[in-house]
Amino acid sequence: MQKVVVDTCVLISGFAYGGIPAKAVELAFSDFQIIVSPKLLNEYKKVPLELYKKNKINFEQLSSLVRGIASFVKNSIFVIPKKTLKICRDPADDMLLECCLEVRAHFLVSSDKDLLSISGEKLENKLHHLQILKPGDFLRKFSKTTKLH
Repeated sequence: MQKVVVDTCVLISGFAYGGIPAKAVELAFSDFQIIVSPKLLNEYKKVPLELYKKNKINFEQLSSLVRGIASFVKNSIFVIPKKTLKICRDPADDMLLECCLEVRAHFLVSSDKDLLSISGEKLENKLHHLQILKPGDFLRKFSKTTKLH
């Protein structure tokens, strides 16, 4: 089974707003091994609380997000990355690449411009097996029947 890491922005957007991110999360959940690390789990936990504190979501939405994330990670593979990377122009995003490297993940699903801007040359050195895909591209690659509109 192919391995995938799902960026927090895609996971939160999928559960909070639906649409293409939700379909990408559903595809990852049903057809891939989901990989998480301690830093990624912490971010999954932290972001919904920050949104709630900033009044961007209400309590019901927070509760729904927490339940959705818990369900998503329930059967995931938990890894502790051993290597530190300095590849992304946003150093906070390197933790996603470290998670991918640890298990030689095939895909990172993200809508983060810093991650999407990483050239194949930078990835080729240590992460030549990894494809960083936007949610819509991930769907197009693996779901022949999914309508993106």
